[in-house]
Amino acid sequence: MDFLDFEKPIVELERRIEELRLTNTDADTAIELDDEIERLHKKCESLTKKIFGDLTEWQIAQLARHPLRPKSIQVIDAISEDFQELHGDRMYADDSSIVSGLAKMDGQSVMIIAQEKGGNTNEKMKRNFGMPRPEGYRKAQRMMKLAEKFSIPIVTIIDTPGAFPGIGAEERGQSEAIARNLFTLASLKTPIINLVLGEGGAWQGWSLAGWSLAGVDQAAHWQLAWGTSSLCLNTPFTLSSHRKHVHPFYGEHRMNQKLLLRQWAFLLAD
Repeated sequence: MDFLDFEKPIVELERRIEELRLTNTDADTAIELDDEIERLHKKCESLTKKIFGDLTEWQIAQLARHPLRPKSIQVIDAISEDFQELHGDRMYADDSSIVSGLAKMDGQSVMIIAQEKGGNTNEKMKRNFGMPRPEGYRKAQRMMKLAEKFSIPIVTIIDTPGAFPGIGAEERGQSEAIARNLFTLASLKTPIINLVLGEGGAWQGWSLAGWSLAGVDQAAHWQLAWGTSSLCLNTPFTLSSHRKHVHPFYGEHRMNQKLLLRQWAFLLAD
């Protein structure tokens, strides 16, 4: 299922519009059907704004995990050129849940570090559902230091439910790798822009963002604990206190995914 419960009225309207388009082949009824399609379009837009303009905390958390949300790789393609991916932490292995590399934005070289969940089942397995292992955090740290060495700005894209909680990851120093990333971010001497695309799960979100957020999507959520446990936390970064500062985005991910990508590109250009 590629829609949420509260999106069902919108989905039903979209399906009705599509059915009318498929049956709109008779010249005698074409004008009447066109008028009905236009009426349903306006109703769909109005309903979308109404539903997405008054979401609960839990509905926002659900949207952050929506299966149709744009992925980090899509955002990278939309906002940059000549992306050259760099792999490995030079210590253990390459973690595919972290996508990193050099790219250009309006002629400016940048280092992109992103958490990637994957689209289809095979991609999700390859990317470990966006849950980095220690080698992923050490890979990100290596990219940060490389960018600092050559005075290249860093762009991070955050979308993770949290760090991988496996035994092997803990044995290889999961918490130490996250802590070192935080230490590195606190002392970086190069500019860094942070975009929260979907979930900013626990300290694993902080491990790429440091201490400031440049852009938070309204349909994203930022938390200080693993999973949904943070929804009951009273912290400065709960959605209620942070909503007025986030980047506006209602239900366009259902109607036009490209719109969100253009919005992120505009945010970076701005």
